[in-house]
Amino acid sequence: MKKLFIPILFVCLLPVTFSCNSSKLLTYALNERDAATAIRELLSLGATNNSLNGAFGKDVILSGIFPQSVQRVLNTLNLLGLTGEVDRFTNTLSSAAEKTAAASVPVFVSGVNNMKFTDAISIIKTGGSSATDYLRASIGDSLRRAIRPQMQTVLDEYKLNDQWNNLVKPIQSIFGTKVKPDLAGLMSVVVADAMFKKMAEKEIQVRTDASARTTPLLQKVFSRSWN
Repeated sequence: MKKLFIPILFVCLLPVTFSCNSSKLLTYALNERDAATAIRELLSLGATNNSLNGAFGKDVILSGIFPQSVQRVLNTLNLLGLTGEVDRFTNTLSSAAEKTAAASVPVFVSGVNNMKFTDAISIIKTGGSSATDYLRASIGDSLRRAIRPQMQTVLDEYKLNDQWNNLVKPIQSIFGTKVKPDLAGLMSVVVADAMFKKMAEKEIQVRTDASARTTPLLQKVFSRSWN
């Protein structure tokens, strides 16, 4: 009899426990402090849990370091016979960008943790990738500047600066000042944009998929609509 009593008691109490947890979520009132903290948790999750391996293909790199008019020439006319050199350069630069992205995670997490909000509840209500958009608009420039030294270090490690100079000089002779010589600065923008894209994807996942809400606060804030 005792053996049957414990399982029966558990079954009886389970609905009560579930009801209590559900009740807490239903009676919870979103406040500005929780909203801001939840956004920071959300964005930090996006910065730390997303690999960018394979994110920097040739097209992504060319669109980041060359104006559109130059890209078209490089892709269609084999400008000055440099197609093979461009391919070798972009392949190596892709690896350098991946390494820089991995090393930049603490920069993004620090930026997220130090974010200031004027209306965090509005960001929660807006939905989509609004938290990532807010991050990009408010401190995106400072994050790009912060990862530039890391990009420069990796460029030096991969010996890409000489390759870039050899590549860009003949192109500049045709396109002039349209082609910028600052490879580290250009690639910092490419890496930052890739980070923002991954963070936006994670944000949308947390907002729409309960299994992606890995902390009690994320569960509390994103388990219902506040509109």
